[in-house]
Amino acid sequence: MIAAQAALETRMLLRNGEQLLLTVIIPTLLLVLFGTVDIVDTGEGKAVDFLAPGILALAVMSTAFTGQAIATGFERRYGVLKRLASSPLPRWGLMTAKTLSVLVIEVLQVVLVTVIALVLGWSPQGSPFAVLLLLVLGTAAFSGLGLLMAGTLKAEATLAAANLVFLLLLVGGGVVVPLDKFPDAAQAVLGLLPISALSEGLRDVLRHGAGMPWGDLGILAVWAVAGLAAAGRFFRWE
Repeated sequence: MIAAQAALETRMLLRNGEQLLLTVIIPTLLLVLFGTVDIVDTGEGKAVDFLAPGILALAVMSTAFTGQAIATGFERRYGVLKRLASSPLPRWGLMTAKTLSVLVIEVLQVVLVTVIALVLGWSPQGSPFAVLLLLVLGTAAFSGLGLLMAGTLKAEATLAAANLVFLLLLVGGGVVVPLDKFPDAAQAVLGLLPISALSEGLRDVLRHGAGMPWGDLGILAVWAVAGLAAAGRFFRWE
């Protein structure tokens, strides 16, 4: 039942043009644009070496947080979640299916972003295990926050808030603009955001060949536990 629901959720995400634009097209367009046009000073080295890890983090956020929050919010509004909750599929099974569908979309995104970045001259380094751990914890953190938003706000409010957060974190989360471009006080705050921890952690590994980024992993783990716990406590099915 979980596999069938996950397949259905994945097909629904892929058929939704607006969500596809947000989760797939926008990150890849940003990678191509900022990777080929000198718009932002990304420091020494090739721009794509700085951008690719940030775009991978953005892809995770767009799917696990923004896309999932909006889709789940409207499913809740239209009574879809209420009907599914009364089906033989348990509620935890529905959440598991949604998480699996998010992971499938993320795999497609990671493959697409990686291929485009390699074409642009990206030279990734570091441990694949560290990258995988960062992506998994980032997915958990953003999923918890997305479900919390979808389960507590009205659908229209979720739509507005999720897109606003996406834009704000795109600019201030170290995705395309280095955090050291911000004032010191702002850097200290922005560095604690999940998007910053994910993008900087991926950048340390993939660009600088660093070992396990325990600090960034710790920030993501805190966000993941807090977000999922809050979503489980306050999520309303109706």
